[in-house]
Amino acid sequence: MYYLSQMLGKPVVDASGDEIGIINDIAIATGEVFPRVTSLAFLGPEKTPFMLSWRKYVAQIDAEQVLLNVPAPEIRFSYLQPDEVLLHRDLLNKQIVDTQGMKIVRVNDLKLSESRNQLRLLGAEVGTRGILRGISPTLENAARKALRLIGRDLPETLIAWNYMDLLDRDLSQVKLSVTHKRLHELHPADVADILEQLSPSQRAAVFAHLDNEAAAETISELEDEYQADVIDDLSERRASDLLAEMDPDDAADIVGDLSREKAERLLRLMGVEDATAIRGLLGYKEKTAGGIMTPEVTTVTEEMSVAGVIEHLRDIAEEQESIYYVYVVEGDRHLTGVISLRDLLLAQPETLVSALAKTDLFTSHPDDDQEDVADQMSKYDLLALPVVDETGKLLGIVTVDDALDVLEEEAQEDLAIATGSSHERGPAASLWNRLWRRSLWIAVWAAALLGVTSWSMTTNEQVSANGGPFWLAAAVTFVSGAVLLLPLALRTAEESSSRAVAEIIEGDDDERPSLNRRIFAEGSVGLAMGLASGLIAFGYGWVRHYGPEMSALFGIVTGLSILLTVFFGSVLADAALRRSDRDHSVSATALSVVAMLFAAILYLGLSYLAGFVAQLLMRAGA
Repeated sequence: MYYLSQMLGKPVVDASGDEIGIINDIAIATGEVFPRVTSLAFLGPEKTPFMLSWRKYVAQIDAEQVLLNVPAPEIRFSYLQPDEVLLHRDLLNKQIVDTQGMKIVRVNDLKLSESRNQLRLLGAEVGTRGILRGISPTLENAARKALRLIGRDLPETLIAWNYMDLLDRDLSQVKLSVTHKRLHELHPADVADILEQLSPSQRAAVFAHLDNEAAAETISELEDEYQADVIDDLSERRASDLLAEMDPDDAADIVGDLSREKAERLLRLMGVEDATAIRGLLGYKEKTAGGIMTPEVTTVTEEMSVAGVIEHLRDIAEEQESIYYVYVVEGDRHLTGVISLRDLLLAQPETLVSALAKTDLFTSHPDDDQEDVADQMSKYDLLALPVVDETGKLLGIVTVDDALDVLEEEAQEDLAIATGSSHERGPAASLWNRLWRRSLWIAVWAAALLGVTSWSMTTNEQVSANGGPFWLAAAVTFVSGAVLLLPLALRTAEESSSRAVAEIIEGDDDERPSLNRRIFAEGSVGLAMGLASGLIAFGYGWVRHYGPEMSALFGIVTGLSILLTVFFGSVLADAALRRSDRDHSVSATALSVVAMLFAAILYLGLSYLAGFVAQLLMRAGA
C-alpha cells in the first residue's frame, strides 16, 4: 500500500545504484476504472524535470526509493500523453464534488495499491488522516494510537477512483459517478486485490456492475475472510446466482462460513444440480481431502477411442473447472485408470482407452488430511489427485491450485504455532494484545520507572532523616540513572529474542551454530554494544555531576549489563531452538518477557550493588 504524499521526494536510483533525482509526481491513464501508473516524473540535477515510462523502466518500488532497471544513460524520456493525469499537479489538494454526499471535499492524499508489479490508483483520501499523513506519517500513527486507547478510531475517508469521472482537462473539479465500463478488463485476481482495500459499501457498488461470471471469479480470488462478507452484503438472489456460477468446492467453502439459515435460503434458490453438489461437499470434514475436492471430474470408459475422448472433451470443456487428466471408470464410477492430456494428444485417434490408460494410480480418501494430500501431490508432481471411497468409487479430484492454497495455509499455521503467535490470529486477536506484544519494552520500562521512582523518593526521605544506611544515597543515584537508560538493555534483550524467532522461522538446522560458537559470535557484538552503551552512561553520569570515578563506574556497570544480556540472549535462543526442534511451540512474547525481565533485573541489581561499592570506596578513601 502506498500514498502519494509518502512517495513524493523519494530518490530515483538507476540500475548502477546512482541517485538520478527525486520523485515529484506520477501519472496515471484515466481511461481505466482502477488506473495504473503509467509514468514517473522526477527532478534531476539542478531541479531539471524529467518523465519516463513506468512500465519500461521501473524495476522495483519500496518505502525508501524507486529503483530503475537500466543505467541513467540508457533511459529514453517521454512526455505526458493526452489520456494521462499527474496526481500531484492535477489532483492533490484540489476540490472535488461528492455527488453522494452533496458536498465539495478536498483531496488530501491519494491511495495506490501494488498488484502484479503494477501500481494502481484506488482513490482519493478526503479525511483527517490524509491531512495528518501529509504533515508527517508519525503524526498520523500517533493520532490513531491515541484514539484507539480511548476506544475510538481515526477512519480513512476514501472516495474510490471508480466513482470519479473527469469533467474537463484542467481538473478544476472532478465529478463523482459510478463508472465501471472497463472493470471487466482487469484480471479477477487484480480486482480482488483492489476490493479487499475498499469499504463494504464500495465493494457492493463494484459487484453491482460486474456480470455473474466475472463476479464469481473475483469472489473466488478474495481472501477467505472477505468472501462470506461479500456474499452476505448481496441480495439473496444475486448471491445464489454467484454461488451457482462458482466451482462447487469454492462455493462450499463460502456457504460453510454463512449462518445456517442464510445458507439454506441460498441453496434453495439454486438449481437442484448445483445445490446437490455443494451439499455433498459440506458433508465432509474441514481440512480433509473431501473438504477441498471438486466433484467435477472428466471421466471416460475403456471402450472409447482417443478420437471419441477428444470429442467428449470438446462437449464438456466449459462445464469443467480444470482438465488435467482424464479418468477411466467402469460401472458405478469405479476408478480403474488415468490418462494425461499429453498422452491423449500424442496417441493415434483409433487407439482405445484401455490400451492407453495407466492403472498404477495415486489416490486419496475423503477423510485424509488436506496437508497430506497436498504433500503427496507435491512429491509426485501431480496436477490433480483423485479422491475415492472404500470401494474405489471416484468422488472427485483435488486440483493443484487447491493444494497450493493448503500448503500456504498450513505453512502460516505452523509458523504461528512455532512462534507462539497463533493467539493473535482470528477474531480473538485484539488491539491490546498486539500493542502489548510490540511495545513490551515500553511496558517493562514504565513499570521499572514507576517502581524505582517510588523507591527512590522513600529512600531519600530516610537518608535525609538519617534513618537509612550510609550507602543508600549512592545506590539511589545509580539505580535512578539506570532506570532512565534501561531502554538500552531492554532493546538489546528484545533484539536477542527476535533473532531467536527469526531462526525458528528459517528452520535451517544445518546452519545453526552450537551454543559455544553462538556465544563467541554474539560476544563480539555484545562487546561493541556494551562499549557504546558504557560511553553513553559515562556521559550521562558526567552531565549529572557524578564525578569522574562514579561516572566511570556507572559506565562499566552499564556496559557489563549489556554484554551479559547478549550472552543470556544467546543461551535463551539456543534453548528456544532446541524446544522448537522437539516440535514444541515457542512463544515469541514469552521469549521477549524472559529476556527483558532478565535485562531489567540485572541492570538495576548491578547498579544497586555498584552504588553500595562506590560509597564504601569513598568512605575508605576518606
